[in-house]
Amino acid sequence: MEKAKKIQILKDIINIKSVNGNEKAVADYLTKLFNEYGIETQQVAYDTNRDNLVVEIGTEGSKVLAFSGHMDVVAPGNLADWTTDPFAADERDGNIYGRGACDMKSGLAAMVITMIELVQEKAELNGKIKLLATVGEEVGELGSEQLTREGYADDVTSMIIGEPSGYHIIYSHQGSINFSVSSKGKSSHSSMPKLGINVIDHLVEFYTRANNEFRKTVYTNDVLGDFIYNVTMISGGEQINSIPEKATLEGNIRTIPEYDNQKTVAKLNEIIDDLNKEKEYHLELTIEANKLVVKSERDSDIATIAQKIAETKIGQKVPLLGMPGTTDAAEFIKAKNTFPIIVFGPGNETPHQANEYVGIANYLDMIEVYKEIAKDYLNH
Repeated sequence: MEKAKKIQILKDIINIKSVNGNEKAVADYLTKLFNEYGIETQQVAYDTNRDNLVVEIGTEGSKVLAFSGHMDVVAPGNLADWTTDPFAADERDGNIYGRGACDMKSGLAAMVITMIELVQEKAELNGKIKLLATVGEEVGELGSEQLTREGYADDVTSMIIGEPSGYHIIYSHQGSINFSVSSKGKSSHSSMPKLGINVIDHLVEFYTRANNEFRKTVYTNDVLGDFIYNVTMISGGEQINSIPEKATLEGNIRTIPEYDNQKTVAKLNEIIDDLNKEKEYHLELTIEANKLVVKSERDSDIATIAQKIAETKIGQKVPLLGMPGTTDAAEFIKAKNTFPIIVFGPGNETPHQANEYVGIANYLDMIEVYKEIAKDYLNH
């Protein structure tokens, strides 16, 4: 495939506004592209205008290498902060700018082109490459949860997730919990507070106890770093001179093996149950998302092969690391078959920022690296 077409493919999918939805438009575009080269595809519907995409190439064998990338992006934020339209990919200074350029349409496009070029080259593959392109990664890893539940990952023997890692390979990442605590009370005039039940007071008590519990001791992991607890949103009340009868607190927690998801949720429930013993407390905990810690082996076949090939192709050290973020891997590890996963894709530190971009050279490099990884992994 010509270099210009590879760049245009990335631009085309950046131009599709798939902000937490509309992923079917991306899946449709990629389906048409695969079909141009005689490659069959399968779209797996999640919801209206939200289709996952599954594609296989290769032959029957003992190994199945999965490529995975998500098709959704986050909102662009304040458009005034962007130099150009975030959904009109702009090529300049050796980069491509646009929402999703880095996170992670460049990784997805590189994987798609890798599969097409391997077919074009009639590469010998003793096994299969399976693309699992997902919906809703940014809002709870919805597509990977569905595909895992429906068995699409059960035959996988190794997986590469093309999230932006630059010239690093990630073999482990923290878990993530999104939670909310709602408080119910009774409204009254602010001049007569004893006639009401102030739910904000109750949320503040939860806030204080939870902060004390999760921050009094530093829990850390040599690879993944520290356990992280944050309250990120609080809302409640209707007007300034009324005692509030409803309020909600929301937060995000990043877990590690030393303080894992199960222990964290149990401790949240313990705090809630203890507070609800107090008079007039009506607190309720909801776990919005519960994504597990991903801990693959540092010396797995796929990690070793990827590091060797990347360093040879790129000509520099490519370290193996852990990271605090979460990915679709947190759902794929729930498949019936256990397999190693690495996160390795083009990109930098601009995901979710204004003027997000990817380096064109990095993007094109990854196509060549992916091709060699696939051939080495499947044939040896």
